[in-house]
Amino acid sequence: MGQPRVFLLDDHELIRSGIRSELAGQVDLVGEADEVDAGAQMILERSPDVVLLDVHMPDGGGLEVLRRVHHVDPSVNFLALSVSDAAEDVIAIVRAGARGYVTKNISGADLIDAVYRVAAGDAVFSPRLAGFVLDAFAETDPALAALSSDPELDQLTPRERQVLRLIARGYAYKDIATELAISVKTVESHVSSVLRKLQLSNRHQLTHWAADRRLS
Repeated sequence: MGQPRVFLLDDHELIRSGIRSELAGQVDLVGEADEVDAGAQMILERSPDVVLLDVHMPDGGGLEVLRRVHHVDPSVNFLALSVSDAAEDVIAIVRAGARGYVTKNISGADLIDAVYRVAAGDAVFSPRLAGFVLDAFAETDPALAALSSDPELDQLTPRERQVLRLIARGYAYKDIATELAISVKTVESHVSSVLRKLQLSNRHQLTHWAADRRLS
């Protein structure tokens, strides 16, 4: 995969400038806008892989842009980048179709990682926000609801929890990749991240850890 094509939508020039600086050379920035109408039109014209979306802007903000674009082209991936970590903002933007939600105190390296993961079809959330999403969608995925009730797992993203659940069921990496429609390399990346966050050394320990908590 080459550099993802990214569109930046934020109504503060200073913030856009900082984000441009962080992304420079790491992504293909195909455009930016500071208001809803122009943003929605330019996104539809340029079909970026990822839209970095400010949630709170005049004229309906990020939600309005998301709705307009998804109505015409649901293939565009949106990653909300907001100062807000309020549950209602996170849930509303995800219900509208965003693939992720991170807060503006994210590091440059983590933001670049989030953009690449969303471009690859993954879902990305700042750790504390993942619980909001899991709680909100619990009725559609009871297994995820069970995972969300364990505070030790709060630091894992929703996708990492999905991978962990399949590990607990004994799935091979290849089967997890097929189940979640991601690459084996992405599965390996998620497992490495889970091991690091849970301070475990290998898949064998992870399987036992998950089995002890009946996550299968």
